[in-house]
Amino acid sequence: MSQAIVRFNRRLGKILSRHRLVEDQDIDEAIQKSGDDGSVMRLLIEEGKVAEEEFLGILAMETGVAPIDLNRLSLEENPCEDFKERIARSCRVLPISKASGVLTVAVSDPQDILLLDELRNLTRCQVQPVLACDFRIDEAIDRLYGDGSKEIEEVLEDYGNLDLELREGHDDSDEGVQELSFEGDESPVVKIVNHIIYQALRERASDIHVEPQERSIRVRYRCDGVLGEAQQPPAQLRASIVSRLKIMAGLDIAERRIPQDGKFQLRVEGRQVDFRVSTLPTVHGEKVVLRILDSSNLALNLETLGFEDKALSDIRNAISSSYGMMLVTGPTGSGKSTSLYSCVNEVLSPTENITTVEDPVEYQLDGVVQVPVNAKRGLTFSKALRSILRQDPDTVMIGEIRDLETAEIAVKAALTGHRVFSTLHTNDAPSTVTRMVDMGIDPFLVASATQCIAAQRLCRRLCEDCKQDAGELPAERLVALGFTPEEAAQARLYEPGGCSRCQGGYRGRFALLETMPMDEEVRRVVVGGGSALEIRDTALANGMLTLRRVGILNVLRGKTSLEEVLRVTQGD
Repeated sequence: MSQAIVRFNRRLGKILSRHRLVEDQDIDEAIQKSGDDGSVMRLLIEEGKVAEEEFLGILAMETGVAPIDLNRLSLEENPCEDFKERIARSCRVLPISKASGVLTVAVSDPQDILLLDELRNLTRCQVQPVLACDFRIDEAIDRLYGDGSKEIEEVLEDYGNLDLELREGHDDSDEGVQELSFEGDESPVVKIVNHIIYQALRERASDIHVEPQERSIRVRYRCDGVLGEAQQPPAQLRASIVSRLKIMAGLDIAERRIPQDGKFQLRVEGRQVDFRVSTLPTVHGEKVVLRILDSSNLALNLETLGFEDKALSDIRNAISSSYGMMLVTGPTGSGKSTSLYSCVNEVLSPTENITTVEDPVEYQLDGVVQVPVNAKRGLTFSKALRSILRQDPDTVMIGEIRDLETAEIAVKAALTGHRVFSTLHTNDAPSTVTRMVDMGIDPFLVASATQCIAAQRLCRRLCEDCKQDAGELPAERLVALGFTPEEAAQARLYEPGGCSRCQGGYRGRFALLETMPMDEEVRRVVVGGGSALEIRDTALANGMLTLRRVGILNVLRGKTSLEEVLRVTQGD
């Protein structure tokens, strides 16, 4: 759900509460229950909490904008050629009429000045808003543009010939890899799939979701950690689009009842991009998710990841040692692998023998021996590690410590003169120690083998072109969230605006890092069997900055919003 929808829902709740149309509890429940479309209006009306006419009447009185009944409009043709379907769906705005350079549009939030300005720029018209419920606008957009099923020829006008070269394969070797050049007269399906992929790369997406619906197909991109809608392909091609993606990934197109995994490579505008493909059977067909591994977007440099000075110093001190473990923890998608690759890049030299074992190998690094796990053939993390340790390594990177056997080998390697980098799935640095102990590793061995533990999250960066003042929050509220009293009194907070460059108020991400060096005091608590809370208290006393605290420091610098920090540091 976009930040604009979140802010609108909150403002809507205040209006309804002020006019006593709906109970506060019902408003809160509707906000929590609102789905992908984020429509609190729809929920409250469908559940009989408020009548639609009364709802619009109050909003019209509050905003001074006249309401309109979209069900009475014929919507046979688009009144403005510049108002494309993707604009209508992404902005949730319906073009009504155009006369004398004035475009009348239906909106649910006529006080969204940034949206109206954006529409003026896109259409080169003066924009006159009228008021309608957001879900009614969605329905009307489907009537005007079609339910994702407009004629293929019309859709293909938006898709150009793209210079893509495909490398398809079914195994880990390059033998027998087929190379196809997409040039000239491609089929409609090939052209649409090429465009979906190309657009995702342009928007620097990390994942592409292709989701068959009952009467349509939905494409979404995950950009900066958040899913957003993309252009909707023709509904009648949904099965063909899924089949095309499965063919590219070397999957069995006849098998639709079980999940499948595959991969392929594309050469796009001279650069090679890797894709990991996963299919999942659903009631409306197979959903396909593509993970994009674009090495051109990868900056393997600790300096560029956005770490605080303390975090950078702690990591460099840990990896400068010739032995011991450096562990990075966090949920999936928090940037752990990128941080580990950056650590590897930091120690890379002609005098170092560096070997990694990964599942899968995400990025290929020059000068590093990289081993892909292959469970089907019996090559697990633990088995690969045993072989690697017989190869005279200086540094070993383990993609993830998943079980006791892998943990035991990693600890043994760290204690016998090897530098070990790895990841775990824990929420913070102190709980990583107790996680290792719970796996079956002796606390003394954990304390002796570990140099540093870093918990990581990725935080969206505010767009410098459109970030805006968030106004003042009560100082006691800020203190409760982790600000010092001095910071709370002087804090200037920013929130996302939204412009054509960022499409939502954020551009890019940076890492928040909570680093816990295994110093003597922390080591003593670990050896004594201390709990995660006791380890945390000791580390804090020695200067550890929590994820929340690091986030707050970046809020104070205007680098991100408080809302974003609270989102990525929940439970901290």
